[in-house]
Order: sequence, then structure tokens, then C-alpha cells
Amino acid sequence: MPKPQLVSSAPDSGEILKPDLVVITGMSGSGKLTALKAFEDLGFYCVDNLPISLVPKFADLTHDSKSRRRAALTVDIREGEEALKQFPKMYLDLKRRHSATLIFLDAEDEVLQRRFSETRRPHPLGPEATVLTSLRDERDQLAPIRDLADLYFDTSKLNVHELRRLIVGKFQGSQDEKKIVVYVNSFGFRQGVPPDSDLVFDVRFLPNPNYIPEFKKLTGRHPSVARYILSFPQTVEFINRISELLIYLLPHYIREGKTYLTISFGCTGGQHRSVLIAREIQKRLSKAGFSVKTTHRDVNSA
Repeated sequence: MPKPQLVSSAPDSGEILKPDLVVITGMSGSGKLTALKAFEDLGFYCVDNLPISLVPKFADLTHDSKSRRRAALTVDIREGEEALKQFPKMYLDLKRRHSATLIFLDAEDEVLQRRFSETRRPHPLGPEATVLTSLRDERDQLAPIRDLADLYFDTSKLNVHELRRLIVGKFQGSQDEKKIVVYVNSFGFRQGVPPDSDLVFDVRFLPNPNYIPEFKKLTGRHPSVARYILSFPQTVEFINRISELLIYLLPHYIREGKTYLTISFGCTGGQHRSVLIAREIQKRLSKAGFSVKTTHRDVNSA
């Protein structure tokens, strides 16, 4: 039987795989849940620790469903030794009927032992033995499955972001640096800062149109109000600098696995300055190729 393919740390190297079903297994502490979450972000229907006896039925159901969604699941030492012995035959039968890929995640024993120490979680085989003894027992039980794997990931020197990029590169290809949804919000500090904000910018340093009678009942969406706010050099400079900063930051957020970012601009009441700034930033980011959605939380709430 051919040895499993060792996947390098290069996220976009080699053939791009497009199986209907991915089975993730491997050593405890090697990153199986991180891998499963990566597949979930890729649009796979994901299930953690599905009993081995249910895997063929699960594969049939996802294959026959109208949506025909690709699926990913984890199988590990929690199944028990007797159930794991049935896995090789089950997987070979499954692969005759479906497009499937088996991934085995591993790491050096010292690394796995350190990860258990850092998280203070017991090994799934129980607290009776030392973690190192349990890891060696687990490695013996999983050896037949490891030999069957299509892909082998050594996560000893990978953090969660690097493992995610590795999976994305192997199952999607080079990650699109524009693939992030940006939510640009305006708000008024009078009503509080939106709790879901990742980045908050205070624009109360700009001249306030609220003190001009003809602008008081209008918002930053109105052309007259917009022209007034944009007539000040600090407004234009702020928009330019913040746009450049965000266009620089967004690809870095994407590489760290972020799929959306919420940016909030606040003024006193959320009617004028923050609305105009949010609209201008939305234009700049959209022009740069990013997907941007804008909301004005407090417009007409004052």
C-alpha cells in the first residue's frame, strides 16, 4: 500500500483536491478540530467524532441530498479500539462508492505532550496512565489508519493559522486576498459603541454639522451635508489615511483566517459625520476590490 502523501507547509503547492467527503483523523492534540473548522469555512458540512458505523450512511446522505454539499468529519481514538479496527475496511468500501480523502494529523510526542500540559486537558484514553504512555498507546492503535491515509499533516511546527492555510491551499488553492466581508458601520457614542466592532474610529474631531440649522435634521447621506464635512482638509486626510491603513491591514487579517471584519465610525449622535465617513470608506474599500456592507445604526434615532 502506498505511503500517505506528506504535505509541506507551503499552502498552495501541489494538486488541488476536490473530494466529496473528507475524513480527518490522527493523534489527540494534533489539530483535528482546527482542521475541521477550516473545512467548515470552505463550505463543507462538518461533523465532529461521528461513530464509525454511521460514516457510510452519512456519506450516502450527503451525496444523495439535493444540495449535494461536500462534507468533512472527524474520527479519532474516542471511538474505542474495537471500532477503530473496523475503520480500514469501512474506508476502503466507502472509497469505492464516493470521492473521499483521508487525512491523518500527527505531531511529535514531545509537542503533543506539551499541548496537553498547556491546555490542562486529560488524554482521551483516561487519566490512569501518563500522557506520554497514552500517546504511545494511541499511536499503536491508529497505525493501520495512518498507513491508509491519503494525506499526512505533521503539525509539530504549525500554529492554528498555518494549519488552516495549509488546508485551504490543498483543498481550495491560493487564498483570495480579497475574500473577506467588511462591515462598515456608523454609530453615535450617545447610544454606545456597537459591541461587535473589531475596529472603532472616533470622528468627533471633525466639525459638527448639527450646529448648523439647515443641516440639523439632515444626515451625512445628504449631498449638502457631505459637501460641508468634506470641505475641511482634515476630513479628506482622515479618509485617505484610514483607507490606506485598512487596505494594508485586510490581507493580513485574511491570512490569519479572518473571514469578516466589522469597522465602526462614531460621532456624537450618529447622524452626520460618522455616516459620511462610513460611506466614503465603503467607496474606497469597494474600489480596492473588497466586499463591503454598510449600516448606519443610529440614523434618525436622535
